[in-house]
Amino acid sequence: MQDVIPQRYPFQLIDTFTDVQPGQAATARKLITINEWFFAGRPANHLTMPRPLLIEALAQTGVAAVLCLPQFAGDDVLFGGIRDAQFNDSVRPGDVLTLHVVLEKIKKPFGLGHGQIIRAGEVVVDAQLILAITGKE
Repeated sequence: MQDVIPQRYPFQLIDTFTDVQPGQAATARKLITINEWFFAGRPANHLTMPRPLLIEALAQTGVAAVLCLPQFAGDDVLFGGIRDAQFNDSVRPGDVLTLHVVLEKIKKPFGLGHGQIIRAGEVVVDAQLILAITGKE
């Protein structure tokens, strides 16, 4: 995991990669626990993962598919924006998420991808992502 993406605790938002096809797609998993830092101080009846963090988790999944390509090794690949996003349900403690991103286009300085977060066979987030690709300083 830490050999693939640069994010570390507390901002590493995925637990493991289940499949990475360099330049094509990546799939990851995340178990949402009550101990997540973003739940701290929130009332027990309002524990939902913030939507911006759901998008960031998708972006981290897509970044893996880019960084596994030899021509981008050593580059910085970051979340660059959202072209479109649909949130169908909230994500709560106990949810096991499958994150899947298919890359549609990769050409420096941008990459485009389509991502979904799936819980128990149901799509809870569907988004078009923009990834920013920069040379390492």
